[in-house]
Amino acid sequence: MAVSEFSAGDPSPSLTVPGPMNRKLVLAGVLLAGLITFRLYQEWPADDATAGFQMPPGGFGRSVSSAQAEYGGVSEAVTLVGALRAQEQVDVTPRVSGRVETILVDIGDAVRAGDLLAQIEDDELQQQLQQSEAALDVNRAMVQQRELELRNQEVNVERARGLHESGLTSAEDLEQAQTRYDVARAQLNLARAQLVQSEASDRELRIRLDQMSITAPMNGFVGRRWMDPGALVSSNTPIVTIVNLTTLELVAAVAERDIVKVESGALGTVYVDALPGEEFAGRVARISPLLDAQTRTAQVEIVVPNPDYRLRAEMFARVELSLGSNREALRIPRQALVVRGEDEGVFVLRDDVAYFTEIETGLSEADWIEITSGLNPGDTVATMGANLLRDGDPVRVVGSQDSEESES
Repeated sequence: MAVSEFSAGDPSPSLTVPGPMNRKLVLAGVLLAGLITFRLYQEWPADDATAGFQMPPGGFGRSVSSAQAEYGGVSEAVTLVGALRAQEQVDVTPRVSGRVETILVDIGDAVRAGDLLAQIEDDELQQQLQQSEAALDVNRAMVQQRELELRNQEVNVERARGLHESGLTSAEDLEQAQTRYDVARAQLNLARAQLVQSEASDRELRIRLDQMSITAPMNGFVGRRWMDPGALVSSNTPIVTIVNLTTLELVAAVAERDIVKVESGALGTVYVDALPGEEFAGRVARISPLLDAQTRTAQVEIVVPNPDYRLRAEMFARVELSLGSNREALRIPRQALVVRGEDEGVFVLRDDVAYFTEIETGLSEADWIEITSGLNPGDTVATMGANLLRDGDPVRVVGSQDSEESES
């Protein structure tokens, strides 16, 4: 431990030699001061940077990629985003209430229209149907009996009429025979009506019995299973959901300035994040004639054939839809475009410094934007990392993008 000593004639103490702990504190202070100085250097104001401040070789500015404004082909296109959904999707619900006895399908199973999906307990209906069939047999037998009685009474009437005409019986006897005939005919009509009623009841029971068997209304796949055997269901309770993935659709909002250029039947290219590098064909099927008053957009429905079922419902997708225009123009990569409020611009790179420059744009596509004013051919602009820059920021270019690499 360092000890301070005093001489007899010197009132001031001698210097103290720093110990190990003090040396660590001094070193930490030096490092902290250096870090603060470096951060202040990175955030050096633009005015100071242009007032005689010289960047060291290589620079300490933000890292960006760059590209040059150049002439090339630009085709007008619009990119639409949304989720794919099945054109046909049905929640299969029973038409009667009951307890689920069996479910014969599960998620992902392929089904065809008419396939049995689930069965609801039908013991009570089976018993009612047996009673109905027995009542139906009784009514058929009753009709046969009434038909025989009517035929017998018809013979009696003919016999009584002949006897009356011969003077062997009175008119009263003939009237009584006719009355018995009329009663027999009425009883036959009643029996036939009861038979029709029994047949209607029997058909109703059979319909209800058929409704206990839940069948697929269309071809497709089981997308969701809502119930398990033993559950009590009603007529508004879904049991499974069936989706037809043969054709998917994407509904997207198109801006007012572009909707007039979109035509029904126009073709587009569909990309999904789940299948990078793959392209799928899309076609404009329907265009809404109404615009949303708040967003000034209209809905466009694009159908996407999916014969091999690689696409799934609710996948996020992008559609690049060509609007038909194509010409040679001064262009820059879309990555270079920076929006500041209502102004569009780019950061032009000069002497390792980025300067915000307002531009006017024309046609736009997935990778390129046409420049109508604000840039000259050969101007170098920041691309990747441009959105993080401020006017006058020092930069360090770490990569460039030429036309061949972009088009590939």
